[in-house]
Amino acid sequence: MTPATLQREFDVIVIGAGAVGENVADRVVQGGLTAVLVEAELVGGECSYWACMPSKALLRPGTALHGAQAVPGAAEAVTLTLDAAAVLKRRDYFTANWQDDSQVKWLEDTGIELLRGHCWITAPHTVEVAGLDGNTYELKARHAVVLATGSTPTTPSINGLADLQVWGTREATSAKEVPERLAVIGGGVAGSELAQAFARLGSDVTLVARSGLLGTFPAEASKLVVAGLRADGVAVRLNTSTESVRENDDGTFTLTLQDPTADGRTTVIADKVLVSTGRHPALEGLGLESLGFEAQHGQPLKLTTDSTGLVQGLPDVPGTPNVQGEEGSDGVDPWLYAVGDAAGSNFFTHQGKYEARATGDAIAARAKGELRGTPKPWSRYAHTANQHAVPSVVFTDPELAAVGRTVEQAKRDGYNVSSVELPIEVSGSSLHSEHYEGWAQLVVDEDRRVLLGATFAGPDVGELLHAATIAVVGEVPLERLWHAVPSFPTVSEVWLRLLEKYGL
Repeated sequence: MTPATLQREFDVIVIGAGAVGENVADRVVQGGLTAVLVEAELVGGECSYWACMPSKALLRPGTALHGAQAVPGAAEAVTLTLDAAAVLKRRDYFTANWQDDSQVKWLEDTGIELLRGHCWITAPHTVEVAGLDGNTYELKARHAVVLATGSTPTTPSINGLADLQVWGTREATSAKEVPERLAVIGGGVAGSELAQAFARLGSDVTLVARSGLLGTFPAEASKLVVAGLRADGVAVRLNTSTESVRENDDGTFTLTLQDPTADGRTTVIADKVLVSTGRHPALEGLGLESLGFEAQHGQPLKLTTDSTGLVQGLPDVPGTPNVQGEEGSDGVDPWLYAVGDAAGSNFFTHQGKYEARATGDAIAARAKGELRGTPKPWSRYAHTANQHAVPSVVFTDPELAAVGRTVEQAKRDGYNVSSVELPIEVSGSSLHSEHYEGWAQLVVDEDRRVLLGATFAGPDVGELLHAATIAVVGEVPLERLWHAVPSFPTVSEVWLRLLEKYGL
């Protein structure tokens, strides 16, 4: 049977059916528009099958076990090691064994059409799809095309690496066996989390970081994670570059390191090598070059978007409504949007879903003529939190949790800034576990007396973060925040101690 070229028209075409794409499509459908999701892999995307969910499923058993071991009475009742097979089985459950049937059923129930295939933009409002069913589809979008394609790993320039079959985060989170020896290249979030997960599952792990570990966090916070990794037996090599990787005759790998603490080169032998050195927007092969977008100086292509996710720099289309809604004028037709990792600003699933909800609402509102021009900050159509209050948690043990600006970022942004920091030493932390170690910091805008950011480090501090996020987003005056009384005896009592140290 000869493959057909089929023409279809929708109000909105969403490229990428991960969590972000799903949320965009859901919002535009709720707004009364039709939507199609185009996806070549599993519906649910990276987070559901290879990132957030499986990595946290690998981490949680070790954290729970360590938590029990840190409390007298419970420590005597638990074993010293994890059951690796049981952990991997639980991980498989959380990934639905890499089947997306339930996600597809949700799309059907929501009224979102799914088209499986690879696609590229051929003209404004036009997407061509090479369907996995063998047909070619020419899709027209009446209102918008949304790029929700996520991100892809950035491969470092290391001699020999390009020719080898090593792990990326996908291979690590979907591993069927625990390697005896694992080398992790990269000291960011994924590298730190997976190094600890596999160490607790029984691997002999070496982590190699070109600079410090988790360098976007305050040094006092990241030091606690370094100590936690080393307590689990991870050999943490900081400020150490990987010069080369080669495969040995027996299938193992040899890493040659430039180690300043060893006065020269050292080597590490590993059964598996995990490369986790960052990610960049997955924009290759989407036809963006036909719209005039090009990568600069050999770097991955990156787009600039406005507060609704609308891609900036689109070619002028005479006779179309521009973003200000001036009918019939020459201007830019607001048809192409980018959200989530594809937009390149914040590589967090929760933040991408936030962007997706706002963008979907903005597209629907523009289609109805209810939104003209740039929306007000903090409105339902604007990604305002991207500039002020992005929360993140590193699910190592101890955890790191942060929202908003660090002291350095606040100074660069021109704020009159101060900070207050102290160890987490309250009744709640003492009850939580023996020898609880934690650290907390508040970043204050002295002119307005409101929080610009907060960081917490310690066991289970991720549960402290949303209070800080609300305080930053709501610009709660410190004098009013003083009246938010933390319950005794909880770890949240650290808020009282921080405000007391500030002088309230």
